[in-house]
Amino acid sequence: MIEIKPLHHCNGSVRLPGSKSYTHRALIVSALARGESLLIDALRSEDTEYTIRGLKKMGITIFPEGTSLRVLGQGGRLRDEEDTIFLGNSGTSMRFLTALAALKRGRTLLDGTERMRGRPMGELLRGLESLGVSARSLWSNGCPPVAVMSTGLRGGRAKIDSEQSSQFLSAILMVAPYAQQDVEIEVSGLSSRPYVDITRDVMSAFGVEVESDRYRSFAVRSGQRYCGREYRIEGDASHASYFFSAAAVTGGRVRVENFNPGSVQGDTGFLEILERMGCETTRGDDWAEVKGLKLRGIEIDMNGMPDLVPTLAVTGAFAQGETVIRGIGHLRFKESDRIRALKVELTKMGVRVEEGEDWLRIEGGEVHGTEIETHDDHRLAMSFALAGLVVPGVKIQGEQCVAKSFPEFWQKLGTFGAIAK
Repeated sequence: MIEIKPLHHCNGSVRLPGSKSYTHRALIVSALARGESLLIDALRSEDTEYTIRGLKKMGITIFPEGTSLRVLGQGGRLRDEEDTIFLGNSGTSMRFLTALAALKRGRTLLDGTERMRGRPMGELLRGLESLGVSARSLWSNGCPPVAVMSTGLRGGRAKIDSEQSSQFLSAILMVAPYAQQDVEIEVSGLSSRPYVDITRDVMSAFGVEVESDRYRSFAVRSGQRYCGREYRIEGDASHASYFFSAAAVTGGRVRVENFNPGSVQGDTGFLEILERMGCETTRGDDWAEVKGLKLRGIEIDMNGMPDLVPTLAVTGAFAQGETVIRGIGHLRFKESDRIRALKVELTKMGVRVEEGEDWLRIEGGEVHGTEIETHDDHRLAMSFALAGLVVPGVKIQGEQCVAKSFPEFWQKLGTFGAIAK
């Protein structure tokens, strides 16, 4: 358990680690590429380590070089052996490596923690079946463990409902160049659209283009190939939100470095959200700064920025009026049921909260300290730490769960003097 120390104002600067979303995708794409790749500033976290271990089991050589990762791409060839791969609670690793297993010959079993065994995979499995791969949920519930039996990816047409996760689409797009035929995907209910933009951005950087008709359909022409290269992983915009909000809730000023305001990462849009709530923001080429002022509640659709809902919900607790967050039904399938968990933990702090199937309403007002249960969810741990910057007595149970995406979070928050001894 860790206790957060209230600050009169949170002032200072912090440098972001590499993006988790970019690191996962760059690992998959560079593993398929011809030749070596050097992934500069790649994020080393629990989730990305699961992806690395899975790739190694499939025959890909990966080793660290300082703050970089060197990946010896095999040109789309994977080790043709029966494998069992454990992926913890990394939904990204599970979905991406399930699609990657379609390119090898033989059987691959992919499994994870108890929570992972409740996270949806059905639409991805149906998509792979449409493209000529035997991919099934062993418990016939559309969740892990899953078994992939393949003799290669045939290609063709598939339909995917991506309402629960855009990763179903991203997973197939990244392996599609190595199919025997062109791959065309018709998509419905696409959530978290910016993450598909990240996928296309990484694929393009390594030499493969994706055609799209207004996000309703996607096509990848067979025969395109990734080429190994030196590739710099930009800073993680999701992680930036915690430090921007630290300034917002304390009335301080925080500069975040290694942050690209023009990134395709949708979470850069959090700056505009804080502006709507009353903050002042300044942007540079590779940094941004937030100055906290009196906060006001807002109503907003967060479908495109789901990972920042916990940050916004906690920030809204310190705003005047109501903050209403809509379009977030897919948060029930994350590391925790984040809608329910946010209501439970905010209520413990004295905040009035209502929840619906895909929305939250938070009424700003008096907030008091309490012990926060993280529900083994890294984003809840980091978000509720923000409340402790304002009110005393906030203690985070299971704080080690931040290792999933941001192992250095507590250290970086501590540089502001926010960790009680």
